[in-house]
Amino acid sequence: MRVNCVLIAGGKWHDIDFARLELLKLLGEDECVRVRVFEDYSNLDAIRAADFLVTYTCDVTPPLEAQEALREWVRRGGRWFALHGTNSILRFLEDGRIDAPRWAPLFMETLGSMFLAHPPIGSFRVEPTGRRHALVEGIEAFDVVDEMYLSETYAPLEVLLDAEFEGEAGRFVHKQWPRQRHPVFYLRKLGDGEILYLTLGHCRGHYDLQPMVDYYPQVERCAWELPVYYELLRRGLNWARRRQ
Repeated sequence: MRVNCVLIAGGKWHDIDFARLELLKLLGEDECVRVRVFEDYSNLDAIRAADFLVTYTCDVTPPLEAQEALREWVRRGGRWFALHGTNSILRFLEDGRIDAPRWAPLFMETLGSMFLAHPPIGSFRVEPTGRRHALVEGIEAFDVVDEMYLSETYAPLEVLLDAEFEGEAGRFVHKQWPRQRHPVFYLRKLGDGEILYLTLGHCRGHYDLQPMVDYYPQVERCAWELPVYYELLRRGLNWARRRQ
């Protein structure tokens, strides 16, 4: 039976081409899945017709009409697999700091979280929370070099994997963080539908910081270099198309 997916992959400061291609490869492992690909949330007819939604974005904020449509689509039973910077809004200030303004509360409340900051890319440990779920069955704690997302949460979440952080978050306005655990992989129920969020998966190529930096010297793949990340992606996609 045909299953219709909408993949939204777009935004700033990331190698969106790489992430889009890797996700399409994974989606292509199931011949029943047919995918429409967009850079933003403007095609509401496609979203409403989708059986499931996958997003890998950074600083892509839907207009209010699209926020309302997304929320209603989930409430009616939609499944949304959101990745990495889907919950981000970023603005670079004149003093060099990076702000995460709360400009889309409906969108972030629907997702269940909003990105506020991350420390410099580095190694940290991701651990199971003890929740029993097929999405993390057999997944053990692992170390990853990536952006650790420090987010504000808004709804009851079923956190499956998390990580601990205490310290400073680089140039972000929300810089000082006490010791606490932060969701890495969580479920958020909404009406008859559900959202699965995985914060890992930063990637950047040589030309993805233009116009700020003409040539970025280091290619960053972060969690994409780990087999366990692809395992989580496959499980997430199976969950989204109701195979898990």
